[in-house]
Amino acid sequence: MKRTYCSCALLLLGLLTNRAEAHPHVWVTFHSELLYAADGTMTGVRHAWTFDDMFSAYALQGTSHAKKNQYTREELASLAQTNVESLKEYDYFTYARAGGKKLKFAEPVDYWLEYKDGALTLHFTLPLKVAASAKAMKIEIYDPSIFVDFEFARTSLSP
Repeated sequence: MKRTYCSCALLLLGLLTNRAEAHPHVWVTFHSELLYAADGTMTGVRHAWTFDDMFSAYALQGTSHAKKNQYTREELASLAQTNVESLKEYDYFTYARAGGKKLKFAEPVDYWLEYKDGALTLHFTLPLKVAASAKAMKIEIYDPSIFVDFEFARTSLSP
C-alpha cells in the first residue's frame, strides 16, 4: 500500500513538472493606445510591439536589405504583411469587452515594421468593427498558450 502512494505521488509530481515546463518562446514589449472618435466612442487600438532580439534575428533571416544591419520600411513590408496575416488566427492577441459584451476587431490597418537597436517593432492598428461606447472597457493583450510573453513597455513612445 505504501508503494502505491509513493508511485502515485511520483506520477503526480511528474505531471506537475511537465506542466511547469511550458514557457514563452517570444517576448514582446508593447505600447497600446486606445483610439476614440470625436463623439467619445472607442474606435480601435493602435499597437507597437517590440520583439526580443532572438526572435527579431530569426524573423529577419533571408530578408534582403541594402545596408548591413539596416532595414527600410519597404524592405520589411512583406514581413509586416506576413506578421499581421499570421496573427489573425490568434485574434491579434487582443481582447476587448465593453458593457459586458465582447468587442470584435476588423482586419489590421496601417501596419509596418521598424528595425532599431537589433529589434523589430510591429506597428499596427486594430479598428473595431463597430465603435463602442461604455463607461468601462476591458482591453487585454496576452497569449493564452504562453508561447508569447507580453510585457508593458516602461517608457512612452516618442512621436
